[in-house]
Order: sequence, then C-alpha cells, then structure tokens
Amino acid sequence: MSFNKLGLSSALLKSIQAKGYSEPSEIQQEAIPEILKGNDILAGAQTGTGKTAAFALPILHRLQNAESKRRRVRVLVLVPTRELASQVGESFRDYGSNLRFRVSVLYGGVSINTQIDKIRKGVDIVVATPGRLLDHLNQKTLNLSELETFVLDEADRMLDMGFIRDIKRILKYLPDEKQNLLFSATFPNEIKTLADSLLNAPKRIQVRSSNSTAEKVVQVVYPVDKARKRELLAHCIREEGWFQVLVFSRTKHGANKLAQQLSKEGIDADAFHGNKSQAQRTRALKDFKDSKTQVLVATDIAARGIDINLLPQVVNFDLPYVPEDYIHRIGRTARAGQEGKAISLVSADEHKLLFDIEKLLNSPIPRKTIEGFEPTQNLSTEAPKSRGSRRRKPSNRSKGPERSRSSRGRSSFNKKRNKRSPSKSKRRP
Repeated sequence: MSFNKLGLSSALLKSIQAKGYSEPSEIQQEAIPEILKGNDILAGAQTGTGKTAAFALPILHRLQNAESKRRRVRVLVLVPTRELASQVGESFRDYGSNLRFRVSVLYGGVSINTQIDKIRKGVDIVVATPGRLLDHLNQKTLNLSELETFVLDEADRMLDMGFIRDIKRILKYLPDEKQNLLFSATFPNEIKTLADSLLNAPKRIQVRSSNSTAEKVVQVVYPVDKARKRELLAHCIREEGWFQVLVFSRTKHGANKLAQQLSKEGIDADAFHGNKSQAQRTRALKDFKDSKTQVLVATDIAARGIDINLLPQVVNFDLPYVPEDYIHRIGRTARAGQEGKAISLVSADEHKLLFDIEKLLNSPIPRKTIEGFEPTQNLSTEAPKSRGSRRRKPSNRSKGPERSRSSRGRSSFNKKRNKRSPSKSKRRP
C-alpha cells in the first residue's frame, strides 16, 4: 500500500515524499483512515513503528479541511519528555511545511515567557509535557476550550513517570466534545481505566504485541564481569568499529561516570539525563545526531523521544529493572523498518533481570563471549531460584519476632512515654 491510498491531501503527500517515505508502516495503515473519519483511537504501538506520523498526518489533514482564519488551540498532544515534545513538534512542522498552521512546543527547563509570547501570537497545535502545560493553565496563558483533538502519546511512560494525576487535572480543562487518541506500548490496568474514562467507542488498534521487539533488531548478550563492562564497551567500539552508539545506564551518576571514562580513553562521549539543563541536553543530542559525538550515554527517561534515523547500535550497559524498558530501549534502533543491533553487557548478578526480559520476550537472547573478556562467574541459563520464603512481608498484625525493627522501637518508646505522661495519653482521641 502507498500513502496515496490513505486519503491524505496532496500537500501532505508532497511533504511525505520530501522526507523520503514511500510506504506507510502498519500503525499508519491502521490508524490514519480511522482518525480521518473522526473516530477515537486506542492504539498499541511500540517506539520506532512510525506512530507520530500515524496521528500527525491525519490531524493536519482534518485541520486543512476545516481551516479557519481565527487562530486558536485546536490540537493538543501530551507527551512525557522534553525530547519527545521537540521531536513531535518537529514532525508536525515537517509534515505541515506546505500548510499554514502554527505549532508551539511547551516544556520546562526554559523560559515560560518566551512560550507565552508565542501563544499570544496565535497557535493551532500545542505539543506539551504535563508539568509545563499545567503551569500555563494555572496562569491562564493558554485556552483549551475550543480544542478539537487530544492526543495522549506514550501513556504507559506517563504512568511510569508519575504523571497520571497531572493528566487527570489537565483533562478537566478540556471540552467534552473532541476527538481523543491514546497511544501506548503497553496497557497496565491504570492506563486501561484512563482509556475507558477518556475515549468514546474507540477503534482498537494493536499492530504488534506489547512484548514484541522491532523485527530487524539483532539482539545479543555479551556475558562479562561487572568490573570489566566499561573495558569491554571501549574494546567493542574500537575493534568492531561502532559509531553513533546509544548506551543505556540505569542512573544519572552512572551515565556521567561512564561518559567521562570513555572520554579519557579517547572516545568522544557525552551523558544525557534529567539533571542536565535543557540547553545541555539539546546540544548533546544535536552533536550525537550530527555524528560529532560517538557515544551518548543516557538514562531511560531522558532517552524517550530520541529519534535518529539509521541509529546502528544500542547498548545496555546495565539491564533495566523493568523488563518492558528493555523493549523501549532497543526500539531506538531499527526504526521504521531499518536494521539495527542491540547489545547487552550482562554480569552474573543481573541473571534475574535477564531472565525476566527473556520471559517477556518469550525467547532466549543469544549469548556471545568476547575473547579476552571471559567472565569469571558464569551467567546462568537456568531460571533463578525463588526466594519468596525468605522475603516474607511483615504483617501489621504480627506480634512475634517477624515485627520490623522500627515498629518494635516505636512500641517500646510509646510505652515509656505513656508511663511518664498518662494524663496526656488519655486526652488523645
């Protein structure tokens, strides 16, 4: 199928052709016709499937068909991170390059006054993160009363980042009559509940199961001792000729440390995480996209929204604690049908994390031991032993030795206090 058969305007088809796209992805084939009809959408799609175009193109088409001389906010796209906000805003501008609509991207870490000035000049499409959007709504600098389309993108990540309460607050500012589009890679119960309250008879689209990975991602595990991970990473970068490598670290401190160590070894590396200023993050991402930086070491949350064509390598320096994050991570490569490779440097103490990921994938990840980096502790292929009996959760009713140390301490302290001041204890309700 070609884009010509999806019912999009000639102006949008021209923009699609300019970006070098010829055939729509699965999510685009499924979602675009339904959005053009004005239906609400509940779509399950992982990163790298072309879901941004799946909602941006039909939204622009509908705006074009009902163009108005009076500018007001007609579309709101809510995303979890600044980087994703920038990416989505850029996509709307690129696809709408032959149209006259204005896009405003709102996120924290930059001056709100500059954003207010742009809003006052009139905008049609707003792409925002929850916190900064609420800032504008609280200051009454943004009016959403005439909103026509609301998009909640990467809803599961919103949940992970603790934005559900903010989303519910934002929904109170939106009109009841509007088109609602919800996209999520996975569907935890809270997301299902939110979808039930938000969407009106939605068309359900599932282009790929929530535990699947991009078809053209070659996955491999390199077993290695924890103390030699950095050494192995530097070896692979040099010996295997890796360039433009996105490396995932669990922590911000770990990302900083690894980037500094690689830089000392003559490898151009930079860290990318939430503690960096917006200017630093923008510069780091631009240098990485422009191939000025060879290695970008990122945390999970900060990396959301990184969209780089032909990104060849993704490396898990640390395995994520949440198995679904593994899918989000490797979705940074092999985007839109391209090929890519995901390498995980796994030490023996991460056996349980690897087992959980393979269980989610429903298949083992091939292992390859690099010569000269053979681990001293073997990475087990067996299921981890259950330790449930050792980790019994203390009961509130427990009176014996299972009571926690803190509760025993509070109990003895209260007894002493009550003996000293019985009159006060009687007055307590």
